[in-house]
Parts: sequence; C-alpha cells; structure tokens
Amino acid sequence: MSGDEILVGYDGSTDATLALDWALDEAQRGGRPVRLAYVFEWLTVAGWIGPGVAPGIWPDETARRQVEELVHKAAADAVAQRPGTTVHGEVYDGPPALVLQERSADAGLLVLGSRGHGGFAGLLAGSTAVAVTAHAHCPVVVVRAGQATGAGPVVVGVDGSESSRVALGFAVESAAQRRVPLRVVRVVAPPAGRRRSDHDEQATVAGERAAVEESLAPWRDTFPDVHVNIEVAPGNPAAALVEASRSAQLVVVGSRGLGGLRGMLLGSVSQQLLQHSSCPVVVARER
Repeated sequence: MSGDEILVGYDGSTDATLALDWALDEAQRGGRPVRLAYVFEWLTVAGWIGPGVAPGIWPDETARRQVEELVHKAAADAVAQRPGTTVHGEVYDGPPALVLQERSADAGLLVLGSRGHGGFAGLLAGSTAVAVTAHAHCPVVVVRAGQATGAGPVVVGVDGSESSRVALGFAVESAAQRRVPLRVVRVVAPPAGRRRSDHDEQATVAGERAAVEESLAPWRDTFPDVHVNIEVAPGNPAAALVEASRSAQLVVVGSRGLGGLRGMLLGSVSQQLLQHSSCPVVVARER
C-alpha cells in the first residue's frame, strides 16, 4: 500500500458503496490508487455476520471465498466505471477498528460509510467510528446516505490550534483541487458566567479574524486562485458547522482543538457533526 493510496472500508452495504463512489471521485481528481478493505471478526457474540452464510454459523472456506469475490467484483466494477483508476480489494480478519487503524498508517486517506453490516454495523453510533477517527494515522472521511457530495464550497472549522491548522491546509488543497470556494468558520464560544459587551464582542471578532488571516497567508500564496470567505462569530461550534454543511460539499475539522472545538472527536461537537452534517465530513490529521 502506498502512502498516497485511498483506503476504503468496504462491506458491500449501501453506505459503503457511497463511500467507494466518493473515494473514486477523489482518486480521479488526484490520480491516486484506491484499495477496498473488507474487515470482519470471525467470532462475535451472535456469531459471524456477513455475506455468504446465516448469522450465528461459523464461516467455512466457501464463505471466505464469497467475501473475497464480493470485494474483488466491487474493485473490478469500479475500474470498469472509472477507466484509468487503479483499484485493489483485500479481505482482512480482526476487529474492524483496530485493523483499519493499522492499515491507515500506510494510506493517504481513509474513507468510511456511516453505517454498514458485518464488521461496520452501527459505525457512527458505536465505538468503531470513535476509535477510527480518533486514532487513525491519516485523514478520515465519513460519508452518509442522503448527503450532498458534488456542489457548494469546502467548509473548514478552525480555532487556532495546531490541529485546526492541519485541517485548514487540507481544506485549502481540497478547494483548489475541486476549483470551488473555501469557507473558513471560526466560532467563538461565549464566556461562561458573564455577559460580554458589544464592544468586547467586536474586539474579539476582529482579533480572531486577524488570527485566521495570519494562518491563511501562506496558503493564499500557494493557492492564489482559491476564493476564501472568513466567518467569525460567537455561538455554538457544532450548530454552526452543521448549518454550514447544508450548502457545502465537504466539511473539514481537525482531530483535536481548543476553545469551542475542544474534544472535537470524543465530545458532542464531533458526534453532532458526524450524525447531522448534510455533506461528507473530514477529520484531518498529519500522516
């Protein structure tokens, strides 16, 4: 697996197929290879779950071959639909979150559907999504059915942390690659326990905008053709990003943050964004 490769968690479900389609679009834009990874645990409380055999029955070699055929067919179909794209398929055994985390160390991007069957059942609601997004070694994209994927700007949530600077870089490059505007959102959480005067609020907004501009400066030099809109306002970070996602094709956040984005991956902000975003969500991090 090359470091530029896009890794897709794939189990044949509807959302996994959507994730694969998103990954193929991304691969075509950047000329990158794609690898499908089917991960399942052979033994669970209710028995093995996946294509080929009924739940509760220990799989045999026939079931294993059916899984491999499923993945290889999906890879072959993807190549047929996207001529010139390199697509491989692999089947792995073990805990899905752990296997995907390990494989992400050699990937440039990991793409997941929000829900699936087999090893990916209840992805967003359970521990798998939290573990993968929190501990993957590369950026993670989560795609859900019903989301917009082909129109609008790229949105990025920033808070001045090093993690959000990584997210900003990912977002600028994504906007340049897609030839769409970039919308930078900085939400300032109101101070706890006291009211802020209009003067204080205006000063805070001006200071935060200047900080965002400073972070953007090197990216403006590198990608001068990307049109950037900066929005700084007090409020709730999760609500602001969910609202921004309604008119976006991609929302990017960092893996850790400060202030309003603190605990992004493990707290309510990330959960609300992953559950309610109207477009795919990227949790960016340095490889």
